[in-house]
Amino acid sequence: MICLDEMGPQASKSYPGRRLVRPAGPKAERATQEIDYGRRDVAGYVFGALRAATGDAFTATYTGRTTANWIDFLAQLEGWIDPAVERVYAVVDNLNTHSAMDVLLFNPAHPRWEFVFQPKYAAYLNLIEPWWKVLRSLALKGRRFDAWAEIEDAVTRATAYWNAHKHPFVWGRRRRHRTPRRPGIAAVPNVALI
Repeated sequence: MICLDEMGPQASKSYPGRRLVRPAGPKAERATQEIDYGRRDVAGYVFGALRAATGDAFTATYTGRTTANWIDFLAQLEGWIDPAVERVYAVVDNLNTHSAMDVLLFNPAHPRWEFVFQPKYAAYLNLIEPWWKVLRSLALKGRRFDAWAEIEDAVTRATAYWNAHKHPFVWGRRRRHRTPRRPGIAAVPNVALI
């Protein structure tokens, strides 16, 4: 199973990061960021695929979200997937470019592909959605971009970093604040005997 989607539009601008501000006495400073005025370049889109079971990721950048770009992305993805895989289940959302006539014609040419459309208003079912947050953190957070080419380079390097340190991507939230269980004898349930 492969989760497919696009992240965008992304523009060349400053992306806010987090910086620790240490309080200096009774009056603490506030974290500030330089205001980013104006547009410097055309926005673009990042198309991505995530194999949740292994953690493998594949991204490609495009200047627009068109059917032709989506078909080109699927063709690149076909080359990325191992030819020994007999069936490819691609989980996608209900965007009109994902179900266009050219995409429907992609299926007979590639019979191992099967598109699974997630229900409307259920983006959380696609595992690539939380992975986009990770990619934004690796590629964009806390940086300033003056051109679309810089964003493309940052996304390429972040994807390579992710693939070098990949792990299976698990759906759901981690439970951080769970009280540890004490080993020992279980408590007797509070029931009345008749």
